[in-house]
Amino acid sequence: MTPTRHALLETVARAVLELPSRPTLRVGVDGVDGAGKTTLADELAAVLTPSGRPVIRAGVDWFHHPKSVRYRLGRQSPEGYYRDSYDYATLAKVLLDPLSPGGSGCFRRAVFDVDADLFVEAPEERAAPGSILLFDGIFLHRPELRGYWDFSIFLRVEWARNHRRRGPQIAGQTGAPARYSEGQALYFRECRPWERASLVIDNDDLSAPFIVREPAAHGA
Repeated sequence: MTPTRHALLETVARAVLELPSRPTLRVGVDGVDGAGKTTLADELAAVLTPSGRPVIRAGVDWFHHPKSVRYRLGRQSPEGYYRDSYDYATLAKVLLDPLSPGGSGCFRRAVFDVDADLFVEAPEERAAPGSILLFDGIFLHRPELRGYWDFSIFLRVEWARNHRRRGPQIAGQTGAPARYSEGQALYFRECRPWERASLVIDNDDLSAPFIVREPAAHGA
């Protein structure tokens, strides 16, 4: 990890730790396919761990719909990619609601294996008081999810360069790149995630990410 990247992670960690403690602090890491969401969330978890706060790592890729739902509008449909990829109702039921204020604290990190196209039986876990949920995935600022985040990050990258860098296969799916780029464009038009995120980070150069918009009150 470069010094520039480490310094940025330290800044993000301080912003997270300065937030009021809740039973579980919920942090979302959003961005287009392959923007570096999982890597950044993993690195942020490592930086947060010395604080003594338990970290729960999870991601939207374990909450896909089956192929029969994901592709009901066609395998290359951008709208199907945006509308039908994920089971947000189950995500809320088994993970986000239990970790919200007033929730039971008992959660599951996964319900579906997208590569095998099979439902999975993830064990139930209990969040310790003061835990931090670090949740990464695409489309995290859509209406079904945006109210769950106590703090959220949007990773900004240049789509064409990012797609060449990451390759065409995303989350076990194959098809025309337009499915993904146009699906993301639909999300951008409807939700403008860079305006809703607590923090916007330019992650185009993985060795030298930088903050585009400083931490602010969520939803500001």
